[in-house]
Amino acid sequence: MTGDQAVLEVRDVAVVRQGRPLLDEIGVEVRAGEQWALLGPNGAGKSTLLALCGARLHPTRGTVHVLGHRLGRVDMRWLRTHIGHVDPRSRIEPYLSVRDVVLTGLHAAADLPKRWQPTDAASVTADALVGSLGLTARADARWEVLSQGERGRALIARALVTRPDLLLLDEPTTGLDLAAREILLDVLGELRVLRPELATVMVTHHLEELPATTTHALVIAGGRLLASGPVEDALDSDVISRAFGHPIRIDRVNGRWSATSAARVG
Repeated sequence: MTGDQAVLEVRDVAVVRQGRPLLDEIGVEVRAGEQWALLGPNGAGKSTLLALCGARLHPTRGTVHVLGHRLGRVDMRWLRTHIGHVDPRSRIEPYLSVRDVVLTGLHAAADLPKRWQPTDAASVTADALVGSLGLTARADARWEVLSQGERGRALIARALVTRPDLLLLDEPTTGLDLAAREILLDVLGELRVLRPELATVMVTHHLEELPATTTHALVIAGGRLLASGPVEDALDSDVISRAFGHPIRIDRVNGRWSATSAARVG
């Protein structure tokens, strides 16, 4: 897809469960090559919105188009094969090697099918991703012995093996120490070079976890939209303070954000 095409269109969407709105009047348009941040406190509706983006949930009201297909008028299982999804809570069989973990992305499964063998093209793609994510030396290491940082990079490679047009990242730095987090964020930044046409949506609670290459942001709280658009316009101290219900000052240095309490003490 090109930068003129919408990879994701969410229009006036509501999701209601047991009479309670989880999302209400949400809209966003994501185009090829854009890197979006999806921010908000616990319970804001981020996971629900990401499920819509990932073709895992239908809206109660409104419309959602993913990769040009309207939810409700397309085979959701087929559509999900064209969307990359990175979730550090994903179940992976502990005996799989890094290379095999990447190949499981072709099946969207925790393991490889019995007696299945990858094509030469799939093997080349998997090895190239393992190399580009800095895991060549660990290609044969089993999942159970990998560090959290290595697992995070392997999951990104796994999500990219189908060459998706949309990559969803669900709090990808969960459980990482400082060094592993920074390595992972460097990798996410390098995606702009590896796959310049790839659109990404990254969910996080923490501004410090956003790559410097983030182009756009969407901030929600209580299921409602507070801000959306180019990151320079959408992220400011007032929006973040309202979203998290506390006076917060945000700053940006060398493309990276930080947040501190702006409340008076004493």
